[in-house]
Amino acid sequence: MKYKAVIFDLGGTLVQNVPLEGQMRSLAQIASVLSVPADDFGRLWLETTSERRTGVFQSNENNIEHICNELGVPQKGNQIRVAAQIVADLTAHMMENIREDTTAVLSRLKSKGYKLGLISDCNPEVPLLWETSPLAPLFDAAVFSCSAGMQKPDARIYQLAADQLRIEPTDCIYIGDGGSRELSGASQVGMYPVLIRVSVEESNNPYRLNSEEWNGPAISSLTELLELVTQVSP
Repeated sequence: MKYKAVIFDLGGTLVQNVPLEGQMRSLAQIASVLSVPADDFGRLWLETTSERRTGVFQSNENNIEHICNELGVPQKGNQIRVAAQIVADLTAHMMENIREDTTAVLSRLKSKGYKLGLISDCNPEVPLLWETSPLAPLFDAAVFSCSAGMQKPDARIYQLAADQLRIEPTDCIYIGDGGSRELSGASQVGMYPVLIRVSVEESNNPYRLNSEEWNGPAISSLTELLELVTQVSP
């Protein structure tokens, strides 16, 4: 077997991302709770994505409080907690929206002897929600950017996942939807990167950062991964 492990992205790959309409609606609700302009809040929420994903903000409450300060709004403890709960609910909805073929494909890969890893650029709720996800028991390692203090395409986050799996990056297939320039990052450390295609609407989502054009291997569903793995790992 040429490859020993398959490492997955989470949002957009194993679970469906919340559609742009749902994200915008939630951000508007948060702005209403805080009595701040929705456009200003949405802009600053987008601009602080990296800080949220790398643990600069230890919680969404910290992130929202920072935005309130930037907008010159007095700190509102109760409102901030309510606003943070809207974010938590949105994240929980994403985590529950598992791709239809995910569990079956992961179980099949395990039965074939592959180790399974996860690398997710995510906010602080995701590691907590992962603990109770039905997917978690199938994985041998999981790396979350908000805990690791780094995000894709930083070479160190791929190496960290490989280290936790106790294999070399060159022994890994990497599957992702192409956000965060994750496929290029995986390629640069020697992994075999594969794009899982997302909808046109999702690819144009402004909250899906650093998307990349990809001309390498691609699949349209996780089920197709089983055939691809057979081809590249004789």
